[in-house]
Amino acid sequence: MGTIPNPVDGEDIHEEVREETRVGDKTSATGTGKTPGKKRRTASGSASQAKNFLSSPGASLVAIVIAALWTLPTIGLLVTSFREQRDINNTGWWTSFTNPGSYTLENYQAALRPGDSASMVDYFVNSIVIVLPAVLLPLLLASLAAYAFAWIDFPGRNWLFVAVFALQIVPLQVALVPLLRLYTDAGVEGTYWTVWISHTIFALPLAVFLIHNFMKEIPASLMEAARVDGAGHVRIFFQLLMPLIGPALASFGIFQFLWVWNDLLVSLVFLGGTPDVAPITVRIAELSGSRGSAWHVLSAGAFISMIVPVAVFLGLQRYFVRGLLAGGLKG
Repeated sequence: MGTIPNPVDGEDIHEEVREETRVGDKTSATGTGKTPGKKRRTASGSASQAKNFLSSPGASLVAIVIAALWTLPTIGLLVTSFREQRDINNTGWWTSFTNPGSYTLENYQAALRPGDSASMVDYFVNSIVIVLPAVLLPLLLASLAAYAFAWIDFPGRNWLFVAVFALQIVPLQVALVPLLRLYTDAGVEGTYWTVWISHTIFALPLAVFLIHNFMKEIPASLMEAARVDGAGHVRIFFQLLMPLIGPALASFGIFQFLWVWNDLLVSLVFLGGTPDVAPITVRIAELSGSRGSAWHVLSAGAFISMIVPVAVFLGLQRYFVRGLLAGGLKG
């Protein structure tokens, strides 16, 4: 007679088969016999360790020390701008803390005093007239180019994007003389157009790179939904993308504003020292004197010129880090 199989033994056999099947599926999925979640747990553990290290008291102390050392020269320059020339020549700026009565506003009065044909206010206005178009023009052109590189498929798109990005390694100094010749031939030398066009040209490679990477983070499904609703490229760009790329625009806008506001080389080459169009950096360079010995006045003029850049940075700082990360994490 045949042996009747035990129901319990049959359940054990089926359970073993199911277990082997599960193990085989995990092995075939990973190729090494390791579960897929192990890599995720390892990456999560590394991120957690890095976060704990960066938030530790030691890391905070190092950050405070670096910030103090970075700020120390600025503090020294600020104190110097309120000291008399005699004290500046004889003692260091740190000694003024023991003699606060030596502070004066004469340096700022001398810096604001009108020069040969214009005052500091005139140069200040010239800088504003220069910096606003020099920031807005590259933002608009770079946004249009970044949209084309990110969402329009055309032949040679990737190679052209690499070529635009590679232009960042070209020093702007090599283009100054050729541009000056072009402006002279066109009859626009000594006008605002020369610095507007030059700063726009020099800023476009970095602007296209940053804004393109930010645009690539926008979900493709959002673009497809807009196209299904009948939106064209112009409507998608101005009504859909422009509100979303605000952090990237603000981040690059801060960079470009600080660069143009503090620029001296480009202004001297294309505008010279003409008070009618020269920016505030030209006036500050004149404050140092013919021998460069009047740097007590120069320090006061430097802090006067810092008012607008500091205000712009503080007003847009919430977009700064977000825009930088968008440009640095995607390629």
